Amino acid sequence: MDSFLDALQEGRLIELPDNDKHDSLQVLAHIIEAVPSVPNDTDVAGLVLSREETIVTAMGRGFACPHARVHYDEDLVSSIGWSPTGIDYGAPDSKPVHIIVMYLVPDNQRNHYLREISQLAKALQNTDNYEELSQAADLNTVRNYLLDLVSLSKNIVGFEARAKMIKLESREAVPEAHINVLSDIIVEPVSLLSLPNSKPIALAQNKELIDLLDNSPQLIDSIAAKGVYETASWRIIKKSISEYIGNRTVYDCIAIKVIGEKKGN
Repeated sequence: MDSFLDALQEGRLIELPDNDKHDSLQVLAHIIEAVPSVPNDTDVAGLVLSREETIVTAMGRGFACPHARVHYDEDLVSSIGWSPTGIDYGAPDSKPVHIIVMYLVPDNQRNHYLREISQLAKALQNTDNYEELSQAADLNTVRNYLLDLVSLSKNIVGFEARAKMIKLESREAVPEAHINVLSDIIVEPVSLLSLPNSKPIALAQNKELIDLLDNSPQLIDSIAAKGVYETASWRIIKKSISEYIGNRTVYDCIAIKVIGEKKGN
């Protein structure tokens, strides 16, 4: 389960901004798209959402594992989202999904992916502590829960993955505030009010984000046409649109910032 452990170690475990399946998949897909090794034009969100229309990827016991396959050779990449309230996902056991593990599967990693999914499924079969997961209160608790889950499959994972697991376990005592810093991801809700013959108004709690959007002349055009607006540091994703009298439009969005190394544009 080395890709799973990489996601934990490299800060790709996040608290999902709401309990909507579509929104959650979009957020996790865009986090994968921000990984430096993933080519810029890889539409992970589009691939995952298209596949989810025909296949339910919930595994039961609070987990779902959607994936996107791409026709190039690279590393297997995953991101992990935690929903405190749970997501109605159509799981086989009818339980809400609290953990979504999303994979990007290049052509050269299909066997690796199948092996990792099999290991995760076996680990889930060997645990019966759904209540612990459903009652988790913070990301640090969730991270420790996932490490315990990985430890159930130690007998079938390789030396490198096992070493990563031990390294992660040695950091269990890190305070929660530091864990949040280590995640290197900021997710902010933002609303955009588009007015005729006027500059759009951005509503958010993050001053850096507001200052950026207030000086982005292509913001509304990009959101309206593509559903996404990107800068060097932020990715704004459209969730929904509300139309009002007088050609006034409100775009409900999610803003994601990945701190640290970025892909080139």
